[in-house]
Amino acid sequence: MSVIDIHTHSLSKGWLELVKSKGSPDLEIGKTPSGMDQLIEYGTDSMTFHPAMFDYKQRIADMDKHGIDISIVSLTSPNVFWGSKETSIECASLINRDMAEAQSSYPDRLKFFATIPWEFPEDAIIELDRAIGLGAVGVMVLANIREKFLEGDEFSSVWSAIEDRGLPVLIHPTIPPGAHKMDLGTHKLLGPVGFMFDTTLAISRMILDGFFDRHTRIKVIVSHAGGYLPYISKRMDLFFEQTDFEKKITELPSVYLERLYYDSIVYQFDGLESLINLAGSDRVLFGTDYPHAAKIPTLLDLAKGLKPEQSDNVLGRAAEKIFNI
Repeated sequence: MSVIDIHTHSLSKGWLELVKSKGSPDLEIGKTPSGMDQLIEYGTDSMTFHPAMFDYKQRIADMDKHGIDISIVSLTSPNVFWGSKETSIECASLINRDMAEAQSSYPDRLKFFATIPWEFPEDAIIELDRAIGLGAVGVMVLANIREKFLEGDEFSSVWSAIEDRGLPVLIHPTIPPGAHKMDLGTHKLLGPVGFMFDTTLAISRMILDGFFDRHTRIKVIVSHAGGYLPYISKRMDLFFEQTDFEKKITELPSVYLERLYYDSIVYQFDGLESLINLAGSDRVLFGTDYPHAAKIPTLLDLAKGLKPEQSDNVLGRAAEKIFNI
């Protein structure tokens, strides 16, 4: 069995140059206190540009160091949802090409999630098929797309196309809707709190809107161990049953949560156990968030501390099945 990291990010110099030259007024490049470049979105520093994000040779060396056999790389937030239509399409094509080239250079070690311009459905489907032709094994999307929610009608044709092609979708958080009123920059709360809220809100809305009844074959992977979802599943059930509102689903929200897939990125053992109790170890896939807040030894130790069958599922067996590796 291979150890497979399904949540790990890379960038390209071309993507960074596009952000600098064609980005929106809400994006700027700043500096950390130690002098590293960082991305600032809506006044909140959202990402530090670690050198390893641009260096596949360093990535492979770090994978070797930690005993990770395969990484499935993806473009992180803000993805391609920040420029014009032309820029979004150009950026998606550039990223898919760069990741495909990296996969060709390290065919036994790297795979990639397709990046597509979701805001422009016809173009998104064209780029989806192009990325599949280049070898993409899944699709990445942010938990909201410029404050538009994923269950919206404007994205339904893209979801249907992905479902028809049988690719898993990794849903990754970004700046949550209304973040400019939350002051997430103070105390650096975007990563530990804002991202978890964004994921939790997105999946909750998808469930309650009936998205997973409309798209019964789609395989969704929820980032960061599901955000707050494993801990509020029964609370969601309670409010669903006791609140008088127009219900679009016939089963409890927790039933849908049990059908989703999740990465393993939670930094405490009881959190990982809670996730497995919700969905089962065959629906939990190992991830690191490399090279961001990546405590890889801790994440590996947590997975290895599970019961043997659970550990095997999390470290690689579940990913082998969902990605046909």
